[in-house]
Amino acid sequence: MWAKIVCLVIGYGFGLFQTGYFYGKRNGIDIRKYGSGNAGTTNALRTLGKKAGAITLAGDCLKAILAILLVSLIFGRAFPEQIMLLKLYAGAGCVLGHNFPFYMNFKGGKGIAASVGMLIAFDWRLFFLCAVVFFTVFFLSHFVSLASLLAYFFFVVGVIASGQMGRYDVPASALHEMYIVAFLLMLLAFWRHRANIKRLATGTENKIEFGKK
Repeated sequence: MWAKIVCLVIGYGFGLFQTGYFYGKRNGIDIRKYGSGNAGTTNALRTLGKKAGAITLAGDCLKAILAILLVSLIFGRAFPEQIMLLKLYAGAGCVLGHNFPFYMNFKGGKGIAASVGMLIAFDWRLFFLCAVVFFTVFFLSHFVSLASLLAYFFFVVGVIASGQMGRYDVPASALHEMYIVAFLLMLLAFWRHRANIKRLATGTENKIEFGKK
């Protein structure tokens, strides 16, 4: 249990680096006072442009990757049979730190970019699966929120399918816990996007079309 808590804390610590917020401050604004009001990639893109969006995406992905790499270095030899579960806890901690940074009154982003980094470091095969889902849905609809949520759903499906096929080489108890953590992360993503879901349902959600100024 203590190792899981440590992994959550490590992840949360890395998640506190709010790329979009710091980039906005460097440009003299608090990004949370513009657009959707959060500090994530999509709002950075809409508020400050493509460069800001790309930097925010890269930075928020990288922090999750670094958190999981650190956990692997610390616990890889001590708990080899649990390491995939511990990686997932580190990723979950990073998403929590990104979404709820204490020094920003717990008002951060929505955790999608951090989740992308988690996927890359946790299971690159699921990353490619979710990337295909995301870009297919996005290019058909131009809704980042819809593409993100469907990608998250397939992340959970992928974790369960991979686990049942024996790809993670962990005990059954750890495997079931991985399913629960993945499912809770998906629920958090849906909850953070609840306003987007309402707008999607009413046909008022904002689209992103890179070909238009």
